[in-house]
Amino acid sequence: MTSANHTPQSRYPAGSAAFPHRDLTGLAGLAPWELLFLLDEAEQWVELNRQPQKRSEKLAGLTIINAFFENSTRTLLSFEIAGKRLGADVVNMLVAQSSVKKGETLIDTAMTLNAMHADAMVIRHQSSGAVRLIADKVDCPVLNAGDGQHEHPTQGLLDALTIRNFMTERGAKGDFGGLTVTICGDILHSRVARSNVHCLTTLGADVRVCAPPALMPAEVDAMKVTPFHDFDAALKGADVVMMLRLQQERMSGQFIPSPREYRHLYGLTLDRLAKAKPDALIMHPGPMNRGVEIDSNVADLAGRSAITSQVEMGVAIRMACLDVLTRRTRKVEGWA
Repeated sequence: MTSANHTPQSRYPAGSAAFPHRDLTGLAGLAPWELLFLLDEAEQWVELNRQPQKRSEKLAGLTIINAFFENSTRTLLSFEIAGKRLGADVVNMLVAQSSVKKGETLIDTAMTLNAMHADAMVIRHQSSGAVRLIADKVDCPVLNAGDGQHEHPTQGLLDALTIRNFMTERGAKGDFGGLTVTICGDILHSRVARSNVHCLTTLGADVRVCAPPALMPAEVDAMKVTPFHDFDAALKGADVVMMLRLQQERMSGQFIPSPREYRHLYGLTLDRLAKAKPDALIMHPGPMNRGVEIDSNVADLAGRSAITSQVEMGVAIRMACLDVLTRRTRKVEGWA
């Protein structure tokens, strides 16, 4: 499937008006056509990544810094692969090697990075709002690779791209209107959930969020979603079921009785999945806790599980975001 299938000229303005922002620090507040533009831009990179030769020179000569103040495996690797496949010079700065460990402030770190004249920065940080703070202090585009409990915008976009491609492959139009998406798990601590909610509701999907009372955010009524505490009820008629892990590292105190009890009430089993639509898509952003929030026979269900596809779409989305945000630097026509 290519972007031509989505008639982009009828979906968003031409040139830089399609995505006028210098940075991508979150999906909240973005217009539907801005989200669609990024999804459509990613399609060309999906195709490239499936070819024997997976390299473009669009970003040749540019330097991208991946500054990860919080540990990551799949997100860092995905951004590194994305930058290198676009021909950029990619430098990874990991928290263990950072002067922040020696007491340097985040502002001082931002100013140091800025003095190196990078052409784009990808930032991951354990504190909500830290990426925006850095973006305000540097002269190049900044992409948020996850900040605290705030947002993880490229994850929201790659999940939307995964959903759209699966629906198109099944003969649907690829539109989000009329889709029912159930997101279940640790909603309170999940930046992935927040970015998915912002993205999918903006594109017209009906989003349900399900969690134990202690893991449901207090602001859920303002999130344009339907909240559930009963997972069976939340699954009824769902087109997409997205499971989230328990983020123990962000918890202080007892949020659930035990992993065993949690699985009994909120784990996705084959019997429970049967309450959703017969062809409902199964998703998980990873890492998975098999046997807790999702059983292995569900996570690996052929023709239904999109978990490995999410990883594939992640590289394409991150390539698209790096390409789009550096177009002014590269003086691409219409992006001056």
